[in-house]
Amino acid sequence: MGVIFYYYARTPQVTEAVLASTLRQSVPLVLGALCGLMGERAAVINIGIEGQMLMAAFVAFLVNVYTGNLLLGVTAGILIGALMGLLLAFMSVTLKIDQIIGGTVINILAIGLTGYFYKVGLSGHGKLNPIPLGPLAKIPLIGPVLFNNPPITYASIVLVFVVHYVLFYTPWGLRTRAVGEHPRAADTLGIDVYLVRYVNVVVGGALAGLAGAYLSLEAVGSFERSMTNGRGFVALAVMIFGKWTPLGSWGAALLFGFATALQTQLQFGGEINIPPQFIGMLPYLLTIIVLAGFVGRARPPAADGIPYEKEG
Repeated sequence: MGVIFYYYARTPQVTEAVLASTLRQSVPLVLGALCGLMGERAAVINIGIEGQMLMAAFVAFLVNVYTGNLLLGVTAGILIGALMGLLLAFMSVTLKIDQIIGGTVINILAIGLTGYFYKVGLSGHGKLNPIPLGPLAKIPLIGPVLFNNPPITYASIVLVFVVHYVLFYTPWGLRTRAVGEHPRAADTLGIDVYLVRYVNVVVGGALAGLAGAYLSLEAVGSFERSMTNGRGFVALAVMIFGKWTPLGSWGAALLFGFATALQTQLQFGGEINIPPQFIGMLPYLLTIIVLAGFVGRARPPAADGIPYEKEG
Protein backbone atom coordinates (compact mmCIF):
# COMPACT_ATOMS: atom_id res chain seq x y z
CA MET A 1 0.00 0.00 0.00
CA GLY A 2 2.86 2.35 0.83
CA VAL A 3 4.53 1.59 -2.51
CA ILE A 4 1.33 2.43 -4.39
CA PHE A 5 0.96 5.68 -2.44
CA TYR A 6 4.55 6.62 -3.25
CA TYR A 7 3.86 5.94 -6.92
CA TYR A 8 0.90 8.31 -6.94
CA ALA A 9 2.12 10.92 -4.49
CA ARG A 10 4.84 12.28 -6.73
CA THR A 11 3.11 15.65 -7.03
CA PRO A 12 1.98 17.93 -4.18
CA GLN A 13 -1.55 18.06 -5.63
CA VAL A 14 -2.01 14.29 -5.48
CA THR A 15 -0.45 14.05 -2.01
CA GLU A 16 -2.72 16.81 -0.74
CA ALA A 17 -5.80 15.21 -2.28
CA VAL A 18 -5.06 11.77 -0.81
CA LEU A 19 -4.29 13.13 2.67
CA ALA A 20 -7.39 15.35 2.71
CA SER A 21 -9.50 12.40 1.59
CA THR A 22 -7.89 10.23 4.28
CA LEU A 23 -9.01 12.63 7.00
CA ARG A 24 -12.55 12.92 5.68
CA GLN A 25 -12.96 9.20 5.05
CA SER A 26 -11.90 8.57 8.65
CA VAL A 27 -14.68 10.73 10.12
CA PRO A 28 -17.55 8.19 10.18
CA LEU A 29 -15.12 5.46 11.25
CA VAL A 30 -13.73 7.32 14.25
CA LEU A 31 -17.19 8.52 15.32
CA GLY A 32 -18.50 4.96 14.99
CA ALA A 33 -15.52 3.65 16.95
CA LEU A 34 -16.15 6.22 19.70
CA CYS A 35 -19.76 5.03 19.79
CA GLY A 36 -18.63 1.44 20.19
CA LEU A 37 -16.01 2.08 22.85
CA MET A 38 -18.34 4.27 24.91
CA GLY A 39 -20.65 1.29 25.20
CA GLU A 40 -18.00 -1.38 25.61
CA ARG A 41 -16.09 0.57 28.25
CA ALA A 42 -19.32 0.20 30.25
CA ALA A 43 -19.58 -3.48 29.21
CA VAL A 44 -22.32 -3.11 26.57
CA ILE A 45 -21.41 -4.50 23.15
CA ASN A 46 -22.84 -2.44 20.31
CA ILE A 47 -22.86 -4.08 16.90
CA GLY A 48 -25.77 -1.84 15.92
CA ILE A 49 -23.49 1.05 14.95
CA GLU A 50 -24.25 0.42 11.28
CA GLY A 51 -27.98 0.73 11.88
CA GLN A 52 -27.61 3.80 14.08
CA MET A 53 -25.54 5.54 11.42
CA LEU A 54 -27.92 4.57 8.61
CA MET A 55 -31.04 5.71 10.44
CA ALA A 56 -29.38 8.99 11.43
CA ALA A 57 -28.24 9.62 7.86
CA PHE A 58 -31.81 9.10 6.64
CA VAL A 59 -33.49 11.28 9.27
CA ALA A 60 -30.88 14.04 8.94
CA PHE A 61 -31.42 14.11 5.18
CA LEU A 62 -35.23 14.13 5.52
CA VAL A 63 -35.14 17.04 7.96
CA ASN A 64 -32.88 18.94 5.57
CA VAL A 65 -35.24 18.21 2.67
CA TYR A 66 -38.34 19.48 4.45
CA THR A 67 -36.84 22.37 6.44
CA GLY A 68 -33.91 23.43 4.29
CA ASN A 69 -31.85 23.78 7.46
CA LEU A 70 -28.61 21.80 7.62
CA LEU A 71 -28.07 22.47 11.33
CA LEU A 72 -31.53 21.09 12.13
CA GLY A 73 -30.70 18.07 10.00
CA VAL A 74 -27.49 17.39 11.92
CA THR A 75 -29.31 17.85 15.23
CA ALA A 76 -32.03 15.42 14.14
CA GLY A 77 -29.39 12.88 13.14
CA ILE A 78 -27.74 13.12 16.55
CA LEU A 79 -31.09 12.78 18.33
CA ILE A 80 -32.22 9.73 16.34
CA GLY A 81 -28.83 8.13 16.98
CA ALA A 82 -29.28 8.76 20.71
CA LEU A 83 -32.82 7.37 20.53
CA MET A 84 -31.60 4.17 18.92
CA GLY A 85 -28.89 4.03 21.57
CA LEU A 86 -31.64 4.26 24.18
CA LEU A 87 -33.46 1.36 22.49
CA LEU A 88 -30.26 -0.71 22.53
CA ALA A 89 -29.65 0.15 26.19
CA PHE A 90 -33.22 -0.85 27.08
CA MET A 91 -32.81 -4.21 25.36
CA SER A 92 -29.32 -4.88 26.72
CA VAL A 93 -29.45 -3.41 30.23
CA THR A 94 -33.10 -3.61 31.29
CA LEU A 95 -34.40 -6.60 29.33
CA LYS A 96 -30.96 -8.28 29.37
CA ILE A 97 -31.40 -9.54 25.81
CA ASP A 98 -28.24 -10.99 24.29
CA GLN A 99 -26.33 -7.88 23.20
CA ILE A 100 -25.36 -9.29 19.81
CA ILE A 101 -29.03 -9.96 19.08
CA GLY A 102 -29.96 -6.47 20.31
CA GLY A 103 -27.46 -4.87 17.94
CA THR A 104 -28.70 -7.04 15.08
CA VAL A 105 -32.25 -5.86 15.78
CA ILE A 106 -31.05 -2.25 15.47
CA ASN A 107 -29.39 -2.98 12.13
CA ILE A 108 -32.38 -4.81 10.66
CA LEU A 109 -34.78 -2.14 11.94
CA ALA A 110 -32.75 0.64 10.31
CA ILE A 111 -32.47 -1.16 6.97
CA GLY A 112 -36.20 -1.90 6.96
CA LEU A 113 -37.40 1.57 7.96
CA THR A 114 -35.08 3.51 5.67
CA GLY A 115 -35.85 1.20 2.75
CA TYR A 116 -39.60 1.51 3.29
CA PHE A 117 -39.83 5.28 3.76
CA TYR A 118 -37.14 6.37 1.31
CA LYS A 119 -38.46 8.04 -1.84
CA VAL A 120 -36.34 8.23 -4.96
CA GLY A 121 -35.94 11.77 -6.26
CA LEU A 122 -35.83 13.65 -2.96
CA SER A 123 -33.27 16.42 -3.11
CA GLY A 124 -31.70 18.16 -0.15
CA HIS A 125 -30.77 21.80 0.24
CA GLY A 126 -27.03 21.59 -0.29
CA LYS A 127 -24.47 20.18 2.10
CA LEU A 128 -22.07 21.39 4.75
CA ASN A 129 -19.18 23.25 3.12
CA PRO A 130 -15.54 23.54 4.20
CA ILE A 131 -14.72 26.31 6.66
CA PRO A 132 -11.14 27.56 6.15
CA LEU A 133 -9.44 28.52 9.42
CA GLY A 134 -7.90 31.79 8.27
CA PRO A 135 -4.14 31.84 7.56
CA LEU A 136 -3.79 28.27 8.82
CA ALA A 137 -5.62 27.03 5.73
CA LYS A 138 -2.93 28.57 3.52
CA ILE A 139 -0.03 26.60 4.98
CA PRO A 140 1.38 24.45 2.14
CA LEU A 141 0.16 20.84 2.20
CA ILE A 142 -0.88 20.84 5.88
CA GLY A 143 -3.29 23.77 5.59
CA PRO A 144 -5.75 22.34 3.05
CA VAL A 145 -5.63 18.94 4.80
CA LEU A 146 -6.17 20.01 8.43
CA PHE A 147 -7.57 23.53 8.35
CA ASN A 148 -10.02 23.60 5.44
CA ASN A 149 -12.72 21.11 6.36
CA PRO A 150 -16.49 21.05 6.92
CA PRO A 151 -17.76 21.36 10.52
CA ILE A 152 -18.43 17.70 11.34
CA THR A 153 -14.86 16.82 10.32
CA TYR A 154 -13.55 19.39 12.79
CA ALA A 155 -16.02 18.15 15.41
CA SER A 156 -14.84 14.56 15.04
CA ILE A 157 -11.25 15.56 15.83
CA VAL A 158 -12.33 17.56 18.87
CA LEU A 159 -14.56 14.71 20.07
CA VAL A 160 -11.64 12.27 20.04
CA PHE A 161 -9.86 14.36 22.66
CA VAL A 162 -13.05 15.13 24.58
CA VAL A 163 -13.92 11.43 24.91
CA HIS A 164 -10.30 10.61 25.82
CA TYR A 165 -10.36 13.23 28.57
CA VAL A 166 -13.76 12.12 29.89
CA LEU A 167 -12.80 8.44 29.98
CA PHE A 168 -9.39 8.81 31.60
CA TYR A 169 -9.42 12.09 33.55
CA THR A 170 -12.90 12.52 35.03
CA PRO A 171 -14.91 10.79 37.78
CA TRP A 172 -17.46 9.69 35.18
CA GLY A 173 -14.74 8.00 33.15
CA LEU A 174 -13.47 6.24 36.27
CA ARG A 175 -17.00 4.98 36.99
CA THR A 176 -17.39 3.86 33.39
CA ARG A 177 -14.17 1.86 33.43
CA ALA A 178 -15.03 0.37 36.82
CA VAL A 179 -18.43 -0.76 35.51
CA GLY A 180 -16.76 -2.27 32.45
CA GLU A 181 -14.13 -4.16 34.42
CA HIS A 182 -15.88 -5.17 37.64
CA PRO A 183 -19.53 -4.06 37.92
CA ARG A 184 -20.11 -5.90 41.21
CA ALA A 185 -17.30 -3.99 42.91
CA ALA A 186 -18.53 -0.74 41.34
CA ASP A 187 -22.02 -1.41 42.67
CA THR A 188 -20.62 -2.07 46.14
CA LEU A 189 -18.95 1.36 46.03
CA GLY A 190 -22.31 3.00 45.30
CA ILE A 191 -21.99 3.40 41.52
CA ASP A 192 -25.29 2.97 39.67
CA VAL A 193 -24.23 0.34 37.12
CA TYR A 194 -27.45 0.57 35.11
CA LEU A 195 -27.31 4.37 34.88
CA VAL A 196 -23.68 4.36 33.74
CA ARG A 197 -24.45 1.80 31.05
CA TYR A 198 -27.54 3.67 29.87
CA VAL A 199 -25.78 7.03 29.63
CA ASN A 200 -22.75 5.64 27.82
CA VAL A 201 -24.80 3.73 25.26
CA VAL A 202 -27.07 6.74 24.60
CA VAL A 203 -24.10 9.11 24.24
CA GLY A 204 -22.46 6.56 21.95
CA GLY A 205 -25.65 6.49 19.89
CA ALA A 206 -25.48 10.28 19.55
CA LEU A 207 -21.92 9.96 18.22
CA ALA A 208 -23.08 7.36 15.69
CA GLY A 209 -25.90 9.75 14.79
CA LEU A 210 -23.35 12.47 14.07
CA ALA A 211 -21.51 9.99 11.83
CA GLY A 212 -24.74 9.32 9.95
CA ALA A 213 -25.40 13.04 9.54
CA TYR A 214 -21.86 13.37 8.18
CA LEU A 215 -22.59 10.83 5.46
CA SER A 216 -25.79 12.42 4.18
CA LEU A 217 -25.23 16.12 4.88
CA GLU A 218 -21.47 16.62 4.63
CA ALA A 219 -19.90 13.87 2.54
CA VAL A 220 -22.61 13.50 -0.11
CA GLY A 221 -25.52 15.88 0.38
CA SER A 222 -28.07 13.17 -0.41
CA PHE A 223 -29.29 9.79 0.83
CA GLU A 224 -29.18 6.35 -0.76
CA ARG A 225 -30.35 3.01 0.57
CA SER A 226 -27.64 1.29 2.65
CA MET A 227 -25.33 4.26 2.11
CA THR A 228 -23.35 3.38 5.24
CA ASN A 229 -21.88 0.55 3.15
CA GLY A 230 -20.54 -1.43 6.11
CA ARG A 231 -18.82 1.51 7.82
CA GLY A 232 -20.44 0.64 11.14
CA PHE A 233 -18.83 -2.79 11.08
CA VAL A 234 -15.49 -1.36 9.98
CA ALA A 235 -15.78 1.04 12.94
CA LEU A 236 -15.87 -1.99 15.23
CA ALA A 237 -12.60 -3.18 13.71
CA VAL A 238 -11.20 0.33 14.19
CA MET A 239 -12.22 0.22 17.87
CA ILE A 240 -10.53 -3.16 18.39
CA PHE A 241 -7.41 -2.07 16.49
CA GLY A 242 -7.32 1.03 18.70
CA LYS A 243 -7.59 -1.17 21.83
CA TRP A 244 -10.76 0.51 23.08
CA THR A 245 -9.07 3.93 23.38
CA PRO A 246 -10.14 7.14 21.59
CA LEU A 247 -6.64 8.11 20.43
CA GLY A 248 -5.84 4.58 19.27
CA SER A 249 -9.15 4.42 17.45
CA TRP A 250 -8.44 7.71 15.71
CA GLY A 251 -5.10 6.39 14.49
CA ALA A 252 -6.76 3.21 13.26
CA ALA A 253 -9.51 5.24 11.57
CA LEU A 254 -6.89 7.27 9.73
CA LEU A 255 -5.28 4.04 8.52
CA PHE A 256 -8.60 2.76 7.21
CA GLY A 257 -9.39 6.19 5.78
CA PHE A 258 -6.08 6.12 3.96
CA ALA A 259 -6.96 2.72 2.46
CA THR A 260 -10.27 4.13 1.21
CA ALA A 261 -8.63 7.29 -0.14
CA LEU A 262 -6.04 5.18 -1.92
CA GLN A 263 -8.81 3.00 -3.33
CA THR A 264 -10.46 6.11 -4.83
CA GLN A 265 -7.16 7.33 -6.27
CA LEU A 266 -6.50 3.93 -7.85
CA GLN A 267 -9.97 3.80 -9.38
CA PHE A 268 -9.78 7.23 -10.97
CA GLY A 269 -6.03 7.64 -11.44
CA GLY A 270 -6.01 5.34 -14.42
CA GLU A 271 -2.25 4.73 -14.42
CA ILE A 272 -2.27 1.23 -12.92
CA ASN A 273 -4.41 -1.36 -14.65
CA ILE A 274 -6.08 -3.15 -11.72
CA PRO A 275 -9.63 -4.56 -11.92
CA PRO A 276 -11.98 -2.24 -9.99
CA GLN A 277 -13.36 -5.17 -7.98
CA PHE A 278 -9.93 -5.76 -6.43
CA ILE A 279 -9.49 -2.05 -5.74
CA GLY A 280 -12.93 -1.83 -4.13
CA MET A 281 -12.18 -4.56 -1.62
CA LEU A 282 -9.01 -2.87 -0.31
CA PRO A 283 -10.56 -1.31 2.85
CA TYR A 284 -12.41 -4.53 3.69
CA LEU A 285 -9.32 -6.65 3.10
CA LEU A 286 -7.52 -4.40 5.57
CA THR A 287 -10.40 -4.99 8.03
CA ILE A 288 -9.96 -8.76 7.78
CA ILE A 289 -6.19 -8.49 8.23
CA VAL A 290 -6.59 -6.27 11.29
CA LEU A 291 -9.22 -8.49 12.90
CA ALA A 292 -7.18 -11.63 12.22
CA GLY A 293 -4.05 -10.11 13.69
CA PHE A 294 -5.34 -8.08 16.63
CA VAL A 295 -8.55 -9.61 18.01
CA GLY A 296 -6.64 -12.20 20.02
CA ARG A 297 -4.10 -9.70 21.34
CA ALA A 298 -6.40 -6.83 22.29
CA ARG A 299 -8.15 -7.27 25.62
CA PRO A 300 -11.68 -5.87 25.93
CA PRO A 301 -13.12 -4.76 29.29
CA ALA A 302 -13.48 -7.82 31.54
CA ALA A 303 -17.28 -7.61 31.88
CA ASP A 304 -17.88 -6.76 28.21
CA GLY A 305 -21.17 -8.20 27.00
CA ILE A 306 -22.18 -9.65 30.39
CA PRO A 307 -25.58 -8.49 31.74
CA TYR A 308 -25.50 -7.29 35.33
CA GLU A 309 -27.87 -8.60 37.99
CA LYS A 310 -28.21 -6.69 41.24
CA GLU A 311 -27.95 -8.77 44.39
CA GLY A 312 -31.04 -9.03 46.52
